[in-house]
Amino acid sequence: MPTAPPKMSEAEIRTALAALPKWSYTAGKLHREYQFADFVRAFGFMAQAALAAEAANHHPEWFNVYRTVKIDLATHDAGGVTSKDVELAKTFENLAVGAK
Repeated sequence: MPTAPPKMSEAEIRTALAALPKWSYTAGKLHREYQFADFVRAFGFMAQAALAAEAANHHPEWFNVYRTVKIDLATHDAGGVTSKDVELAKTFENLAVGAK
């Protein structure tokens, strides 16, 4: 099994969040809440995000109600946020642009 990347420091996380202004660092995880036009667009985003997460072998914690999708990212093997979480957050941001 591949080794998880190292856990990022809070300073490294703050620096990474500068490129992800709608994300926050909450309860030891990267967090973002998306609002889409309707349920179909929210679900379409989740379907695309699921494929991207599977390809990266890195899976989010998420919650969906109607047009809202809440996502938390952390690398459990590393005990916190790693570069894998930052990269997946960037991927989700790119996917969300097309899903709005």
